[in-house]
Amino acid sequence: MHSFVKLTGTIAVTLILGLQARASGIDQTPTFDVDVAIVFAVDSSSSIDRGTADLQRNGHVAALTSPEFIKALSSNHLGCVGITYFEWASPQQIKTVLPWTRICGRQDAEAAARVISRKGATGFSRGVRGGTSISAAIGVASLLLDRFPGNADRKVIDISGNGENNDGLPVLQARKKAVDKGYTINAIAIPSKDEAALGRPLASYFAEDVIGGFQAFVMVPRSTSDYTKALRRKLVTEIALNIGPNLADSEERRGWPIATTVAAARYDASRW
Repeated sequence: MHSFVKLTGTIAVTLILGLQARASGIDQTPTFDVDVAIVFAVDSSSSIDRGTADLQRNGHVAALTSPEFIKALSSNHLGCVGITYFEWASPQQIKTVLPWTRICGRQDAEAAARVISRKGATGFSRGVRGGTSISAAIGVASLLLDRFPGNADRKVIDISGNGENNDGLPVLQARKKAVDKGYTINAIAIPSKDEAALGRPLASYFAEDVIGGFQAFVMVPRSTSDYTKALRRKLVTEIALNIGPNLADSEERRGWPIATTVAAARYDASRW
């Protein structure tokens, strides 16, 4: 019975992704080449209240339109990245917010940010949302990267969440499949009042069981108020990885810590 549940969950994810892709136009996305293809996989499970939903949605909007991101973008080889944004909860609850979109400058970034701001989760309708299936999030993100409409030097999955995997397939299995394809999984651990009940810091769980691949890292804001800053730094770091150490080094000298190891070291995001 347990195997059947796992199988139907996997099938459901695949079918939902296909329907969402057709509905949002992913299948018709023009081919384009980018420096980095990034999938934003954003937690919308029942543990995400209205404030946390706003934090994630507005944080991505702010990060994509920040001067730091635009600078990193323009300094890259092609000067373009591809992004897509979806929300996840249980395996059957996947919502596409932004299909694959190429960003080559501020105007593109602002247009993508407007879609996320308008269509992203607000934290309402909590009763229809389910468990925390990080494994399903990684699986859907991997499928999206498999179907990226062009070429990318690197392919990255960005997990944003505030809890451990408690639904769907084992997260280690999903991680292995994604990493074996050459994808990098990074994460941002959202501080939660329920973290003490987990028995270990969420960042440690993400570092040990979720992230993986080339220069994978976890960003750990000290508090929810630092989430936007940590997310911006994560995005800039992912872009900077493609252009060498010059941008990263300059920002580290300004006191912006860079977490590019699998160790879940907590750092002071408030300093930047």
